[in-house]
Amino acid sequence: MHPMLTIAVRAARAAGQTIMRAYTELDRIEVSEKGINDFVTSVDKEAEAAIIYQIRKSYPDHTIVGEEGGEDRGSNKDFMWIVDPLDGTNNFVRGIPHFAVSIALQQKGKTEVAAIYDPVREELFTAVRGKGAKLNEFRIRVTNPNDLNNTIIGTGFPFKARQHSETYMNIFGEVFNECADLRRAGSAALDLAYVASGRLDGFFEIGLKPWDIAAGDLICREAGGTVTDFSGNHNYLSSGNIVAGAPKVTSNLVKTIRPLLNEGLKR
Repeated sequence: MHPMLTIAVRAARAAGQTIMRAYTELDRIEVSEKGINDFVTSVDKEAEAAIIYQIRKSYPDHTIVGEEGGEDRGSNKDFMWIVDPLDGTNNFVRGIPHFAVSIALQQKGKTEVAAIYDPVREELFTAVRGKGAKLNEFRIRVTNPNDLNNTIIGTGFPFKARQHSETYMNIFGEVFNECADLRRAGSAALDLAYVASGRLDGFFEIGLKPWDIAAGDLICREAGGTVTDFSGNHNYLSSGNIVAGAPKVTSNLVKTIRPLLNEGLKR
């Protein structure tokens, strides 16, 4: 295993242990609101601390960007770890068993390794740039449909960016008319991992953050998928507007979405 992926996996599993210990005692968890419809728990912070501890043991000078801790800049700016310690916090708080740890490493702006760990199902999705993607050490690939007919598409509602609700619902309606069904499960990291493993044919969402996307982006691309923004470009890590899937699925989703965009989403 790539040495940096080894650390990412070790960190993801450590965070997963922290999360699952807390999952058995949900009534003890402290929950606070850090923004509109945006919650953080004491477990998010403990899991992020566990990840940082594992990374710092091996790479004390690397930069770490986490959802909860912000940017912890090391002296080596060429390496940046992008961390979401608990993607799907709202599911976790309600006891819905669908959430994950997401860790990616960028070297000079390119994502080199990625790990998404679902501690409930003990499923580990990983990728190394140029080496393919795996689920628990077995190679995974995206599906290969020619169009949106009979596809299952994942999505997420813009509950933190409700100014886009009308546009999103228009997109939702058009995509629903073209595909077999839509799914909204509450963890963008797992949605991207599910696209990579062929469980979903495609995925789209508005207003995500880099820590939601970075690991799943590499895993999806290494599994043969295409990842773009709503215009078919590659600005999704900064805009947070993402389309992913098998190549023809992504192109068809973009073709459907692009005419419906308001000015705030045309980037």
